[in-house]
Amino acid sequence: MREQQMLDAAVRTFGQRGYRAASMDEIAELAGVSKPLVYLYLNSKEDLFTACIRREAKALTSAVYAGVDRSLPADRQLWEGLQAFFTHTARNPDAWSVLHLQARTHGEPFAAETDAMRAEMVVFVTELILAGAREARQDPHLPEREVAGLAEALVGAAESLAAWANTTPGVSARQAAATLMNFAWAGLGNLMEGRPWTPAD
Repeated sequence: MREQQMLDAAVRTFGQRGYRAASMDEIAELAGVSKPLVYLYLNSKEDLFTACIRREAKALTSAVYAGVDRSLPADRQLWEGLQAFFTHTARNPDAWSVLHLQARTHGEPFAAETDAMRAEMVVFVTELILAGAREARQDPHLPEREVAGLAEALVGAAESLAAWANTTPGVSARQAAATLMNFAWAGLGNLMEGRPWTPAD
């Protein structure tokens, strides 16, 4: 319980002030514990930050998986996954700041932690794209590299859109999810139906 209190305080502090500016004194005070107790549970500021990243990455991926009914068609699965993603990041803006901004701008080992979460999301989206291709055509011919690229692009777009939505008043999680579905799935649908876009020359 105390460790979760400390992690809650740390996520809030790191998310709002940034990794470098956040102090262990500030985190201990916010958590309502002594600074030595923070060091007892989590040996250093680096370990504390890593623990925050791991907890919040797990919470985000769990929220996305829990939000998707795998018995639905692929487009509905993606829609539900995106809604779960944007709902979670909107409800936990400090956690999203830690994952999307802080962890990636302070090098290793922090970036490796978020890379692992991102890779998991990419695998999930890749499966949805392949499922959509199978639904659209009995014998889909989407090259493996192209599917991987589409999944990377979709995950990257979701990350950027979440950062934008969290700092833009009036944008709901549902609106953000609909924006990305309109941007991505219309094109994916054509691709899966065998109508890819090609340059004129």
